[in-house]
Amino acid sequence: MIELIRNTTASAKNDVLSGLTVALALVPEAVAFAFVAGVQPLVGLYAAFMVGLITSIFGGRPGMISGATGALAVVMVTLVAKHGVEYLFATVILMGLIQMLAGWLRLGKFIRMVPHSVMLGFVNGLAIVIFLAQLGQFKNADTNGMMQWMQGSELYIMLGLVFATMLIIHFLPKLTKAIPSSLAAIILVSLTVFLLPIETKVVGDIASIAGGFPEFHIPTVPLNFETLKIIFPYAIILAAIGLIESLLTLRLIDEITETRGQGNRECFAQGMANTTTGLFGGMGGCAMIGQSMINVNSGGRGRLSGITAALALLVFILFASPLIEKIPLAALVGVMFIVVIGTFEWSSFRIMRKIPMADALVLITVSIVTVLTDLALAVFVGVILSALVFAWQSAKRVRVRREEKNGKAYYTVRGPLFFGSTTHFAEQFSARNDLDEVYVDFADSRVWDHSGIEVIDALAVRYENAGKKLHLLHLSADCQRLLTKAGAAIEVDTKRDPKYFVADDELA
Repeated sequence: MIELIRNTTASAKNDVLSGLTVALALVPEAVAFAFVAGVQPLVGLYAAFMVGLITSIFGGRPGMISGATGALAVVMVTLVAKHGVEYLFATVILMGLIQMLAGWLRLGKFIRMVPHSVMLGFVNGLAIVIFLAQLGQFKNADTNGMMQWMQGSELYIMLGLVFATMLIIHFLPKLTKAIPSSLAAIILVSLTVFLLPIETKVVGDIASIAGGFPEFHIPTVPLNFETLKIIFPYAIILAAIGLIESLLTLRLIDEITETRGQGNRECFAQGMANTTTGLFGGMGGCAMIGQSMINVNSGGRGRLSGITAALALLVFILFASPLIEKIPLAALVGVMFIVVIGTFEWSSFRIMRKIPMADALVLITVSIVTVLTDLALAVFVGVILSALVFAWQSAKRVRVRREEKNGKAYYTVRGPLFFGSTTHFAEQFSARNDLDEVYVDFADSRVWDHSGIEVIDALAVRYENAGKKLHLLHLSADCQRLLTKAGAAIEVDTKRDPKYFVADDELA
């Protein structure tokens, strides 16, 4: 809260106005994600309020907006369908505890392992997901309950209002920045629809958002091992998705604002928010890239913007639901389309031919997997692909140079020796055709793992079987301890032997 006090009046004004804009955009998103998860709209709205408020106060990234998200909802729907909403609340509580544990263990630092190509793929994929989610607003239920695309004048009016909203958001900042253009667009389009009047879909057509304060509620599930077996797998998946999406959004906001958030603090705050939400009848949530982008683009930088958005959402639920339910959905869709345009990294098309082919493949793969499955799987796939590419490139960097002096063979090894490079390393030696006395110098090499140790041991066996004398120079103390068959071939030089550690369970 100290950061709130330090804000200037101008920053406070921007945060409040931006928070109001975000709150309006949160309503249809929270309701829609609640439907996706198979729960009542208020369950999604309560989650947006509580998660947004707690993370705004205690989180590690001022200006980032959290709430109920589609990435979590698509996982929750199976749990709710099979076991009911009470099991969802229990799962959200456990999910929060896992996230708090991750923050306490300072696991947020591992987001650094996500390469830039994966980050670009995440942003592009999520922009596509946000765009596709808005298309549902262009459908109506027929007499059989099936969703059908709008037709005729209804569709043209919807498209016209969406386009008008986007034009206002784009051109208003060139005239004045006194009010966020997104908020002005929502107000102007709503007034136009109300005064003319124009028949179009409004928020109230989705569901009523009227309700009371969230009430404390302990999930009514059996407290036994069977319940834990049901909720634990879902809690792990939800915790992972929530943290990955939150930390990646944090990194994105860091880049936009040229500031730095605190990943571990954000992990703990997300966990605290979800545990609280589960105890008050909410569906849980995480950072929302769309709403965060709306907030940042509208001038929201401090914690007050997120706090305002959460409290405004509660006011909507308690007092202003009749007014909010009259807002045209087209205005909110237009705001989200602007977010999509601003979020998508259009420069990725331009740089595609300039970056390495492997990075381009990772970028495209992560985008596709994000759209087709979920964010967590997409990031895992991207990181694994990037790691494999890195291993392949590193494997090609090992070099072995051979020289003969005074009837002796001298090998100089350069580059990393690990599972990817051991085959190439072994192919550089021919014990049967080599000289009787051989020296292998590892001063410019580094043994990374047990595969590197094993190939050195195997090399010693090959020369021993061929009746040749092998000398191993400048190996680290870890390597010397792990070598079993090549121990006699090691020559210790306490001054020049390198000091580094080998990744091996035997040393743990």
